[in-house]
Amino acid sequence: VKRSFASLGSYEHYGQNVFTGSVADEYLQKHGADGSVLSDPSWTKNNADIVAAAVLDWAVDRGANTFCHWFQPLAASGVRHGLTGQVQNMMMEFDRKTNDIKFDFKGKDLIKGETDGSSYPNGGLRATHTAGGYLAIDTSSPIFLRGDTIFIPSAFVSYYGAALDEKTPLLRSNEALNKEGTRLMKALGYEFDGDIYASIGLEQEMFLIPRDQYYRRPDIQLTGRTIMGKNAPRGQEMCDHYMAPLSTATAALACMQDIQEECWKIGIPLKTRHREVAPNQFEFAPLFGLNTTQVDQNIMVMQIIEEVAAKHDLAALLQEKPFNDINGSGKHNNWSIWTESGANLLDPNSINKASGNDASFGIIMAAIIGAVDEHGDLLRMSIASPGNDFRLGACEAPPAIVSTYIGEDMTSYLESFKSGTIGAYEPGSKTIDLGSKSVLPFEVPAQDRNRTSPFPYGGGRFEFRAVGSAQNVSMVNTVLNTITAEKFGAFADAIEAGADPQTVAKEALEKHWKVIFNGDNYDEENQKELTERGVWRIDSGVEAIHTLVSDKNTALFETMGVMKPDECAAREIILHDHYSGTVEMEALTMIDMINQNVIPSVKSAGVGPLADLEAAVPVLKNAVAAIHAAETSHAKAELARVLRLETMIDIRATCDAAEEVVPADLWTLATYKELLFLDQHTVSDSLLDDHYEE
Repeated sequence: VKRSFASLGSYEHYGQNVFTGSVADEYLQKHGADGSVLSDPSWTKNNADIVAAAVLDWAVDRGANTFCHWFQPLAASGVRHGLTGQVQNMMMEFDRKTNDIKFDFKGKDLIKGETDGSSYPNGGLRATHTAGGYLAIDTSSPIFLRGDTIFIPSAFVSYYGAALDEKTPLLRSNEALNKEGTRLMKALGYEFDGDIYASIGLEQEMFLIPRDQYYRRPDIQLTGRTIMGKNAPRGQEMCDHYMAPLSTATAALACMQDIQEECWKIGIPLKTRHREVAPNQFEFAPLFGLNTTQVDQNIMVMQIIEEVAAKHDLAALLQEKPFNDINGSGKHNNWSIWTESGANLLDPNSINKASGNDASFGIIMAAIIGAVDEHGDLLRMSIASPGNDFRLGACEAPPAIVSTYIGEDMTSYLESFKSGTIGAYEPGSKTIDLGSKSVLPFEVPAQDRNRTSPFPYGGGRFEFRAVGSAQNVSMVNTVLNTITAEKFGAFADAIEAGADPQTVAKEALEKHWKVIFNGDNYDEENQKELTERGVWRIDSGVEAIHTLVSDKNTALFETMGVMKPDECAAREIILHDHYSGTVEMEALTMIDMINQNVIPSVKSAGVGPLADLEAAVPVLKNAVAAIHAAETSHAKAELARVLRLETMIDIRATCDAAEEVVPADLWTLATYKELLFLDQHTVSDSLLDDHYEE
């Protein structure tokens, strides 16, 4: 199905399927309350039955009769459709005597649920004989409806309250940021109504490929990426795909329109769409919002992308590196900190005006720079997904060296601040004159964009650019909140004890200045310089995960009330098992493809490296067996990394050499040409061959 740019209807239905704002207010009023009741989490104790009755009326009016507690199990990235868990129950009561049916949904059904905590990755926090897992509604993220089901965003914890999900530590980190941020603002003379909260905006990249070719690639089907495949004669070298027109000649535009429409119904403002750098690569971007809501929405966006793509005979690939030698996909995490009264702590004019203190912004920046320098290992850990192995430092994503870009103007300001000159930061700008009366001179920020930095300041926000496209970004934002809260707290401690705020900030800048870098992070000499400075550099994602259980980091999370040591240890095990499990799937798929596709094609053609291919299979099998034999999750993951980044890459080269010489009509796997060029390749080579034979 293809449709034009102007074919989308009006959007009075925007947000009708999310229980918040005017929608919630209308239904709550029918039960003697109004939308304001939802702003206080205590409604779960005082007004649960009223809210449940209103939710039931809304759901029935929208055609729903089922509910579920919707939660985020660990280690879902790249393997679990939708990244979530749920058990769907009908909101009905069945009378066995009369056979009558009536709707039944009470407050107790809404606010809490129970499931098996031992059947999800739990790192030893649960066992089959101690399996209880409990679900509690997250009031910070609204209930929404899709199809015949309402989804209740929920936290998932053990019988003893240990976090078994991605969401719970994020919620705790929000509390830490609010507590310590409020203390620091008060110490700077700024008191306000309400809380401090983190706001994020998530850019979602993905690939759309022909679904018939997807079914000809077991590796993409089972692992989300190509573990072999010769490059097509054309790649991204001409930069011709980036922000090119979204063509009505293929299904991609109609697919993206339908994705937006599905998202708008449930209140997700998926505002931006465009082509990305690599062939068949695209991006969506929403508006900013509260981090818990944005994470929930992003997870649903990813699910909708996959489901809608199938309806358009496309397959959506969310994995970070589906194809070799072209860009992979990321999910830039734009992060800012706000007060509920409307001040942005990362915007100099906003926070200085609100606080009446010209030094506020400089002090806040000093704290964040200190947090990035001290806890760069945790920032690296938070992006250590299997797919990011192939992206970080590959001139498409920042390297695994955690520095921050703040630009020359900001650097000059903070240098003056560090030297004792305190004043308001005035962001510069410059005028560009094209020399044409048809285009009047216009102003641009004085600071350029540094796409090579993992954590650049972008005016009012920081952008964590190294995040992987398939990730649930809860851990990313848990780390950002926690390390910032810790530094805000340390600053507040010193100021409350009588220290001068500017002196506290000055000392922090002097100590942590090394983490600021405004140059090209892709340049190897610059990488060497940053390493010599002592900036955190952890090239191995496996070792980055291991930092989660260092004394420094377990103490940080425990002190901030975000995770206990056993929760940190469980996550390290889960993440390492996720890594080695991902690699095992890839290795076993490679064995099948060599045996069932590559070797038969080589034999049929009578050309190609047959002996090398046959020798590769036992190498892969032995490597998988060695992973199984390793005694710890960390050891398994270390072996898996060698298998993936060394052994399998070498074997891939052999497979690709076979593809290069086997005639197209004897090669049974979809090629990069068939997978990557929707605009140019509209029918498979095999179908063309059949046509010519006829």
